[in-house]
Amino acid sequence: MSAFLTKIILTTIAAMLASYLLQGVQIANITTALMVSVVLALLDAFVKPILIILTLPITIVTLGLFLLVINILIIKWAADIVPGFKVSGWWSALLFSLIVSVVNSLLESLLTDPKKK
Repeated sequence: MSAFLTKIILTTIAAMLASYLLQGVQIANITTALMVSVVLALLDAFVKPILIILTLPITIVTLGLFLLVINILIIKWAADIVPGFKVSGWWSALLFSLIVSVVNSLLESLLTDPKKK
């Protein structure tokens, strides 16, 4: 359970940083960022695998680039669900997902004990 909470906190930090860097993304406050993190985790866990399976042929044809479209849809759906979280366009959603992914990876690599690997 603590790994899940750590992931949520790291995603909250990454979302706040991404909203600070991008003009097209607005997060009202830290509580909204926390809600965004939880909603993104739930959408990634339950909706994203179904979308990946349903769109497998087009994902293969595009050599995996269609997964970026799925990420954009997940971000846009999270913006529709969470009040106080606004994403102005598809490019903003794409850049938001890329920034959150990169920041999460960096933070996890800093916090992970190299001896456990």
